[in-house]
Amino acid sequence: MRLVIAVFCICLLASSHIYGQGKRKADPCAKAQTQAEMSQCAGREYKAADLTLNQVYRQLVTKLDDEEKSQLKEAQTAWLKYRDTNCEFVADQYKGGTMRPMILGYCLAEMTTNRTAELRNQIEDRSQ
Repeated sequence: MRLVIAVFCICLLASSHIYGQGKRKADPCAKAQTQAEMSQCAGREYKAADLTLNQVYRQLVTKLDDEEKSQLKEAQTAWLKYRDTNCEFVADQYKGGTMRPMILGYCLAEMTTNRTAELRNQIEDRSQ
């Protein structure tokens, strides 16, 4: 009888897990087909990357003295200007086209993700 109950419980748990899997929202970007959808996805990717960058930046700031904080702020301001100017340049090869917002979004996302990795490395270096 215990075996039957155990098997029943396992089947119940497995079926609820499978049912729960079907309830998850599908990622709309996985099947983006129109240019508008792809541009929106690029924008979402950039916003997520920017949020992560800001979190990592704040973590790094907690490890710095006042002079280093000032240096980081100056470097970050210069980097932001470079990122934005560079991505505008990259996207402008599609100026007037519907692809431009997507190219801009993905460029911003990629550069932001790379900068986040740089800041994480600084955190690691200062934690040793």
